[in-house]
Amino acid sequence: MATVPDDHCSIARSLGVLGERWTFLVLREALAGATRFAQFRDALGMAPDVLTVRLATLVGHGLMVKVDYREPGSRTRAAYQLTPAGRELRVVLAALQEWGDAHLPWPDGPSVVRRVAGSNRPVRVGFLDERGREVDSADVVAVRTAAFPAAAAR
Repeated sequence: MATVPDDHCSIARSLGVLGERWTFLVLREALAGATRFAQFRDALGMAPDVLTVRLATLVGHGLMVKVDYREPGSRTRAAYQLTPAGRELRVVLAALQEWGDAHLPWPDGPSVVRRVAGSNRPVRVGFLDERGREVDSADVVAVRTAAFPAAAAR
Protein backbone atom coordinates (compact mmCIF):
# COMPACT_ATOMS: atom_id res chain seq x y z
CA MET A 1 0.00 0.00 0.00
CA ALA A 2 1.18 3.54 -0.73
CA THR A 3 2.48 5.42 2.25
CA VAL A 4 1.24 8.95 2.77
CA PRO A 5 4.28 11.23 2.84
CA ASP A 6 4.94 13.05 6.09
CA ASP A 7 4.74 16.40 4.37
CA HIS A 8 3.11 19.76 5.11
CA CYS A 9 1.97 19.95 1.48
CA SER A 10 -1.52 18.55 0.87
CA ILE A 11 -0.62 17.90 -2.77
CA ALA A 12 2.38 15.76 -1.77
CA ARG A 13 0.27 13.81 0.72
CA SER A 14 -2.49 13.29 -1.85
CA LEU A 15 -0.02 12.10 -4.47
CA GLY A 16 1.33 9.60 -1.95
CA VAL A 17 -2.04 7.87 -2.26
CA LEU A 18 -3.21 8.85 -5.74
CA GLY A 19 -0.02 9.57 -7.68
CA GLU A 20 0.15 6.35 -9.65
CA ARG A 21 -1.43 6.35 -13.15
CA TRP A 22 -3.47 3.19 -12.62
CA THR A 23 -5.08 4.60 -9.47
CA PHE A 24 -6.92 7.32 -11.38
CA LEU A 25 -7.97 4.87 -14.07
CA VAL A 26 -9.39 2.47 -11.45
CA LEU A 27 -11.25 5.43 -9.93
CA ARG A 28 -12.55 6.41 -13.39
CA GLU A 29 -14.01 2.94 -13.84
CA ALA A 30 -15.46 2.90 -10.31
CA LEU A 31 -17.16 6.24 -10.96
CA ALA A 32 -18.60 4.71 -14.14
CA GLY A 33 -20.08 1.86 -12.08
CA ALA A 34 -17.45 -0.89 -11.98
CA THR A 35 -17.33 -2.75 -8.67
CA ARG A 36 -15.85 -6.15 -9.45
CA PHE A 37 -12.22 -7.12 -9.95
CA ALA A 38 -12.94 -8.62 -13.39
CA GLN A 39 -14.74 -5.45 -14.50
CA PHE A 40 -11.72 -3.32 -13.63
CA ARG A 41 -9.29 -5.79 -15.19
CA ASP A 42 -11.28 -6.12 -18.41
CA ALA A 43 -11.93 -2.39 -18.82
CA LEU A 44 -8.34 -1.39 -18.12
CA GLY A 45 -6.38 -4.35 -19.46
CA MET A 46 -4.09 -4.21 -16.45
CA ALA A 47 -2.19 -7.05 -14.86
CA PRO A 48 -4.06 -8.68 -11.96
CA ASP A 49 -1.17 -8.14 -9.54
CA VAL A 50 -1.08 -4.40 -10.32
CA LEU A 51 -4.86 -4.15 -9.96
CA THR A 52 -4.70 -5.97 -6.62
CA VAL A 53 -2.20 -3.42 -5.29
CA ARG A 54 -4.20 -0.43 -6.61
CA LEU A 55 -7.44 -1.70 -5.06
CA ALA A 56 -5.69 -2.44 -1.75
CA THR A 57 -4.31 1.12 -1.73
CA LEU A 58 -7.74 2.62 -2.38
CA VAL A 59 -9.32 0.44 0.33
CA GLY A 60 -6.44 1.07 2.75
CA HIS A 61 -6.83 4.83 2.45
CA GLY A 62 -10.60 4.83 2.74
CA LEU A 63 -11.47 5.68 -0.87
CA MET A 64 -13.17 2.33 -1.43
CA VAL A 65 -14.59 -0.38 0.76
CA LYS A 66 -14.43 -4.08 0.07
CA VAL A 67 -17.80 -5.83 0.30
CA ASP A 68 -18.23 -9.57 -0.05
CA TYR A 69 -20.82 -10.93 -2.44
CA ARG A 70 -21.71 -14.39 -3.64
CA GLU A 71 -23.59 -15.43 -6.72
CA PRO A 72 -25.54 -18.70 -6.52
CA GLY A 73 -23.22 -21.67 -7.04
CA SER A 74 -20.07 -19.55 -6.86
CA ARG A 75 -17.53 -18.80 -4.18
CA THR A 76 -17.56 -15.58 -2.20
CA ARG A 77 -15.84 -12.72 -4.00
CA ALA A 78 -15.11 -9.08 -3.21
CA ALA A 79 -16.82 -6.06 -4.71
CA TYR A 80 -15.26 -2.61 -4.39
CA GLN A 81 -17.49 0.36 -3.66
CA LEU A 82 -16.49 4.00 -3.53
CA THR A 83 -16.77 5.80 -0.21
CA PRO A 84 -17.78 9.46 -0.01
CA ALA A 85 -14.05 10.34 -0.09
CA GLY A 86 -13.62 8.31 -3.27
CA ARG A 87 -16.67 9.89 -4.91
CA GLU A 88 -15.29 13.36 -4.13
CA LEU A 89 -12.44 12.62 -6.54
CA ARG A 90 -14.95 12.87 -9.40
CA VAL A 91 -14.15 16.58 -9.61
CA VAL A 92 -10.41 15.87 -9.74
CA LEU A 93 -10.86 13.38 -12.57
CA ALA A 94 -13.12 15.82 -14.42
CA ALA A 95 -10.47 18.54 -14.08
CA LEU A 96 -7.79 16.19 -15.45
CA GLN A 97 -10.05 15.29 -18.36
CA GLU A 98 -10.82 18.95 -19.14
CA TRP A 99 -7.13 19.80 -19.07
CA GLY A 100 -6.29 16.84 -21.32
CA ASP A 101 -9.07 17.70 -23.78
CA ALA A 102 -7.79 21.29 -23.99
CA HIS A 103 -4.02 20.69 -24.01
CA LEU A 104 -3.60 17.11 -25.28
CA PRO A 105 -6.63 16.78 -27.55
CA TRP A 106 -7.54 13.49 -29.17
CA PRO A 107 -7.99 13.81 -32.96
CA ASP A 108 -11.57 12.47 -32.75
CA GLY A 109 -12.49 14.82 -29.90
CA PRO A 110 -13.34 14.11 -26.24
CA SER A 111 -14.37 10.59 -25.28
CA VAL A 112 -16.76 11.92 -22.62
CA VAL A 113 -18.59 15.20 -22.16
CA ARG A 114 -20.31 16.29 -18.98
CA ARG A 115 -23.86 17.62 -18.93
CA VAL A 116 -26.37 18.72 -16.30
CA ALA A 117 -28.73 15.79 -15.77
CA GLY A 118 -32.16 16.45 -17.23
CA SER A 119 -31.17 19.58 -19.15
CA ASN A 120 -28.20 18.55 -21.33
CA ARG A 121 -26.48 21.86 -20.50
CA PRO A 122 -22.67 21.54 -20.59
CA VAL A 123 -20.73 21.82 -17.33
CA ARG A 124 -17.09 22.37 -16.51
CA VAL A 125 -14.91 22.32 -13.42
CA GLY A 126 -14.24 25.66 -11.77
CA PHE A 127 -13.57 27.60 -8.59
CA LEU A 128 -16.57 28.65 -6.50
CA ASP A 129 -16.65 31.24 -3.74
CA GLU A 130 -18.46 30.80 -0.43
CA ARG A 131 -21.73 31.91 -2.08
CA GLY A 132 -21.44 29.35 -4.87
CA ARG A 133 -20.50 31.89 -7.54
CA GLU A 134 -17.83 31.00 -10.07
CA VAL A 135 -14.49 32.78 -9.73
CA ASP A 136 -12.16 33.07 -12.73
CA SER A 137 -9.01 31.01 -12.10
CA ALA A 138 -6.88 34.10 -12.82
CA ASP A 139 -8.50 35.74 -9.78
CA VAL A 140 -7.68 32.88 -7.40
CA VAL A 141 -4.54 33.20 -5.26
CA ALA A 142 -2.94 30.67 -2.94
CA VAL A 143 -2.45 32.25 0.47
CA ARG A 144 0.12 30.59 2.72
CA THR A 145 -1.03 29.89 6.25
CA ALA A 146 0.81 29.45 9.54
CA ALA A 147 1.08 25.73 8.69
CA PHE A 148 3.28 26.50 5.68
CA PRO A 149 6.84 25.52 6.58
CA ALA A 150 9.17 28.49 6.93
CA ALA A 151 12.05 26.63 5.24
CA ALA A 152 9.97 26.09 2.09
CA ALA A 153 9.10 29.80 1.93
CA ARG A 154 12.69 30.75 1.09
